[in-house]
Amino acid sequence: MQENDRDLLPEGLGDRLVQQAWASQTVRRAAHDVLASHGYARVETPVLEFEKALASRMAGVQVRRMFRFVDPVSMRMLALRSDITAQVARIAATGLAEAARPLRLSYSGQVVTIKGDGLDPARERLQLGAELVGADSTEAVAEIVELAIETLRAAGATGVSVDFTLPDLVDTLSAGALPLPAQNIEAVRQMLDAKDAGGLVDAGGGAYLPLLYAVGPFDSAIERLAAFDANGAQGGGVLSGRIAALKAIAARVGGKARLTLDPSERHGFEYQSWFGFTIYADGIPGSMGRGGTYAILGQTGRNPEPATGFSLYPDPLIEMVAAASGEERRLFLPLGHDRDVAARQRAIGWSTVAALSDADDARALGCTYRLENGEAVAL
Repeated sequence: MQENDRDLLPEGLGDRLVQQAWASQTVRRAAHDVLASHGYARVETPVLEFEKALASRMAGVQVRRMFRFVDPVSMRMLALRSDITAQVARIAATGLAEAARPLRLSYSGQVVTIKGDGLDPARERLQLGAELVGADSTEAVAEIVELAIETLRAAGATGVSVDFTLPDLVDTLSAGALPLPAQNIEAVRQMLDAKDAGGLVDAGGGAYLPLLYAVGPFDSAIERLAAFDANGAQGGGVLSGRIAALKAIAARVGGKARLTLDPSERHGFEYQSWFGFTIYADGIPGSMGRGGTYAILGQTGRNPEPATGFSLYPDPLIEMVAAASGEERRLFLPLGHDRDVAARQRAIGWSTVAALSDADDARALGCTYRLENGEAVAL
């Protein structure tokens, strides 16, 4: 490394300076206050674990996205966490295996991936969320969707919208109503994800074309999906239970967020089962997070336990909160100040900065007020 490169950070990693760090804590505190108020107990997990533990607790976890290296103590492969959900699943299946269900847990922490996602170069992000372990019913899903909306709003987001999807839609249809050769299933998933009608036909999924048009505002899209399902030559009614569940969830969430539907969306839903959702906020490009139903695998990969949860990635919101924050109430305390008076000022909301020498300059230290004769005087 060159001498002038010693303070550079790796691509996709960065510091949070004073204002951003304050905004980060503000967002996390607001989010956890909401989660705690709904009975979600907070847990904390290590930043690295054995690779096998992170990869084996939930189907679909992508180990290739993780930084991996050999532990010099155990000589086993370690991995930096890229998703805290799998760690919470481990806790639920081990340390809290005997706890009453449904089990409500919340978390937050930094996660790291080998490369950024799409056009976002960031390789380290804050992840916070909640997991409802032991249930993936319509009621459980509705609780999680409502909680994600409330949490995001409390953290400072506005104009929240939620996009519903059915991650296992192709698997469900191809197993009965619209059979596909096993070698075609993945290609059909990909073409639906890409909204590529021509590619879908070429992949042998011509019967799945109506799904490309069952998208958009929830009320109209769900009717198109229901019409597709009711046609015996297409869905054959196998989706009626899913459609009823989506309507029930939408009715409970109604008015709290804009709702849309894209039933065949799969991007980002590596381990979700019958239901998934993506959440957005006005003024923030890209999604704020995802959630849905999934299964926690047992010690031998058997006896899966149902669960429902969501993860938010609020870094863009943190930047917005930092940029919009008002002037901090910083009070300069000169040498020889009354410490009891200073303590009372802090108790009513002031941040105080005490002089350490006569050379200390109140303005240079970011103070807008000075303590004089027991009162805060504007500079």
